[in-house]
Amino acid sequence: MKHDFWHNKWTKNEIGFHLAEANPLFVKHFPVLQLVANSRVFLPLCGKTLDIHWLLAQGYQVVGAELSSIAVEALFSELSLTPTVNHVGNLVQYSAPQITIWNGDIFELNQALLGKVDAIYDRAALVALPEEVRKMYTEHLIALTNKAPQLLICFEYDQGLCAGPPFSISVHEIEQHYQANYDLTLLGSTTVIGGLKGLCPATEHVWWLKPLE
Repeated sequence: MKHDFWHNKWTKNEIGFHLAEANPLFVKHFPVLQLVANSRVFLPLCGKTLDIHWLLAQGYQVVGAELSSIAVEALFSELSLTPTVNHVGNLVQYSAPQITIWNGDIFELNQALLGKVDAIYDRAALVALPEEVRKMYTEHLIALTNKAPQLLICFEYDQGLCAGPPFSISVHEIEQHYQANYDLTLLGSTTVIGGLKGLCPATEHVWWLKPLE
């Protein structure tokens, strides 16, 4: 999607993708990552997700990337945090104790700026990107995080019945993007109640991507 698409969504508060609680699948399956306290978790295209509140409450560090400054500023406001703001090239860094969010195009973010991360949690990134961008994104994510382990949540449905985002991501596509670098485990699947956007049946999948030795 073009940047303007997402900027307009946040400007108009058309954020049906934003959940009113921490994602239950995320909370249920997060322990598979076996992270110790204070581990650093990266959330690409994070919005203002309440999953970040949950991670901070559990004693983890959070680093995120988000295109919309509206989302970033709302996140810190809802966390009751006043961030330090620094401009770094085309990106803006918002930081407070235990949390750093990079505002701007994720493809502008590099490993030196991001720093070491212990795991990736992707609920909103892969599914938000059109097919022609997803390969570039997954390659960038692997390089950016030095192939960090990943918890990935995505949807699968008949794309012909409903326009994304969120886009449908098949098992085959997950394998295409990640099997050269990760051992892939489907941890669980659940039916989307009421269908995707109320338009078509859909399944939500949770994947654990464990780096190959």
